[in-house]
Amino acid sequence: MSLFTFAVLAVLAIGSAAGLLLRRNPIHGALFLVVNLATVAALFLTLRAEFLAAVQVIVYAGAIAVLFVFAIMVLIPGKEETGPDPLRGQRWLAVPIVAVFLILLALGLGSGVLGSAAKPAVPGGAEALGRVLFTDYLFPFEVTSVLLLAAIVGVMALTKRRA
Repeated sequence: MSLFTFAVLAVLAIGSAAGLLLRRNPIHGALFLVVNLATVAALFLTLRAEFLAAVQVIVYAGAIAVLFVFAIMVLIPGKEETGPDPLRGQRWLAVPIVAVFLILLALGLGSGVLGSAAKPAVPGGAEALGRVLFTDYLFPFEVTSVLLLAAIVGVMALTKRRA
């Protein structure tokens, strides 16, 4: 990992953590949390820990952050917006930017740069972990999933009883 990449990611992580702590708006704080968790995933990628980066994005930056935003929006009522749209001019600027992005995406997909040859499996990588998880540890994995399902059903039953 280059020092420059680490420095940029470290500044992003520290800046987003500071933004999370300093912002008074809870939605902005949750968005700073998403940036911070994505930066941690990028740090995992620079350390060649692809599985941890994927778990970081899927579980934390995806599920947990969406849960936080959902809870914030449900529990804290917002104000109705009235009056003219202050961002109207900026919205028209978004159309050509999206068009340029889609053109670049199409060129990238068409050139075959993104679809390069398959890389050999890394020892101890995600493929090896999946193989061990679904062969040697299949029974404990399934028991854990049944326990989690029972916990979800129990939470739902307790919640229905209180309501």
